[in-house]
Amino acid sequence: MVHLRIGIIGKTNTGKTTFFNAATLLNAEIQPYPFTTKEPNIGIAHVSAPCVCREFGVKDNPRNSVCIKGWRFHPITLIDLPGLIKGAHLGKGLGNQFLSVAAQSDALIHLVDASGSIDAEGNIVEVGYGDPLSDYYDIEEELVLWYQKIIEGNRMTIEKHEKTMGIVDALYTVLSGVKATREHIETALVLSGLNEIPFKDWTPEDTKTFAYRIREVSKPTIVVANKIDLEGAEENYLRMSRSLKDVVVVPASADSELALRRAQEKGLVEYVPGDEEFKVVRPDLLNEKQRKALEYMERFVFSKIMRTGVQFALNALVFKVMAYKFVYPVEDIEHLSDKKGRVLPDVHLLPKDATLIDLAGEIHSEFPKYLLYGVDVRTGLKLPKDYILHDRDIVHLVLARRQRR
Repeated sequence: MVHLRIGIIGKTNTGKTTFFNAATLLNAEIQPYPFTTKEPNIGIAHVSAPCVCREFGVKDNPRNSVCIKGWRFHPITLIDLPGLIKGAHLGKGLGNQFLSVAAQSDALIHLVDASGSIDAEGNIVEVGYGDPLSDYYDIEEELVLWYQKIIEGNRMTIEKHEKTMGIVDALYTVLSGVKATREHIETALVLSGLNEIPFKDWTPEDTKTFAYRIREVSKPTIVVANKIDLEGAEENYLRMSRSLKDVVVVPASADSELALRRAQEKGLVEYVPGDEEFKVVRPDLLNEKQRKALEYMERFVFSKIMRTGVQFALNALVFKVMAYKFVYPVEDIEHLSDKKGRVLPDVHLLPKDATLIDLAGEIHSEFPKYLLYGVDVRTGLKLPKDYILHDRDIVHLVLARRQRR
């Protein structure tokens, strides 16, 4: 079962825990001092995309996901990690714990305080004093140095295995524990220009170059410029976007998203995560503080960036950067339902190169053995087992035995 694990990284006081709470509505502790998050908070968030129910004009009955006003929400695991500081790769602060958990994430959301209201150590300072771009580079450097430390610390093992396995498998024996695949390693070697150089001849500079590339290819990342509503944040966001040309930078206000989701829970507003607007439905129940907070959001968040950015960041990472896709399997082609008559009951979140066989395995571990072919519900075309699925595909699987989906 594909279940993405996304880690939230960044310095202390950038708003990581608020982002986590906003995305999961779990009440993780929020306090304005370093290392509030001593243990990783783990919760369920969702990624969302337009559901195919509207295209077909049907009322769906989701089972493994949720459909809200024509948007299908699929669960992912979100991990709020302790804040990093310089020297984390050497164990400073909570570095070792942070990095070991980050290694088990499939992708990362790198949160920075766009307002510049934290210093290099993550302490709260006057707005504009800190530099979010420097904060970004500090954390990235720690990650790269940590990867380098793993490689350098296992030189003898890698050199020994390289003689019998080759460099890719030799590095894989060490890096598989941080979710690096052989494909990741092959790509990183080529990008580093080290694919033809024996590992024993690598210099420390070579291992750092490779560490940078393996971090880049094995941990897809977006940057969230948080606290976009504060003074100076917009300018810093634009500066980061210009400087980080190969990285997606999303402006956001995690505080606003958290407040809106809590107001929505109480029935005070009508709001779907990711929407470009919210509607006050019970103004009579709002107290003065809540009313001013909603007015503030409208003026300083939605008028600036059209949304809070939290749901947009999750979607951008999974669907744009990682190129995952939603695929809908159905048993009854005519009614788009399963055996029990539930319409579009499941949506599967699959990686970009996933095939019909992969989908069969997601549904049931035995299905790939009995898969004959698939049927594209929209066109009626017969699909081979190695057909690479597309986003929003609706497919019927034809099996050799009686089990059908």
